Amino acid sequence: MVDEAWLTAGPDAVWEALLGELSGEARWWVPDNTFEPVDGAPDRVGALTRITVHTKGVDKGGKKLRFTARTTAVQRAERLALEYVEGAFRGTAEFTLTRLEDGGTRLVMFFRASPQGQLAFLARLVDVGAMHTRATRAAFGRLNQLLSTGTPAASTAGGAR
Repeated sequence: MVDEAWLTAGPDAVWEALLGELSGEARWWVPDNTFEPVDGAPDRVGALTRITVHTKGVDKGGKKLRFTARTTAVQRAERLALEYVEGAFRGTAEFTLTRLEDGGTRLVMFFRASPQGQLAFLARLVDVGAMHTRATRAAFGRLNQLLSTGTPAASTAGGAR
């Protein structure tokens, strides 16, 4: 899967916001996901980050999908690659940031992972990929709102300008 957004902020600001989110310090991916560093900062190769997908939103009950990502490659303000090593998904994810002519950023998430365990069974009944895309695009929209105005949007349907 590939999800992308065109953000008004430059790559350095987007990079810092992405690292802040993966460090558990920012909250623009909420209400769907939360992040907790387990071993090292997310921009360090080998670092581990625990990710929880809150299927009904944070603090709203519902099933929690947990998995752990290991950072495999870092190019500051350009690329962050992850490998999902345990939990609900196995595979890889990669964020790329490209500076646009107007100074903004094209942010792309490549998600190449397979559901595991109970989620693999559920994936036969529900389009997990569509759910991932919906949540990622909403998060990118909240990120764009945050970087544009300094105020996170409660829910934004997309990140395109």
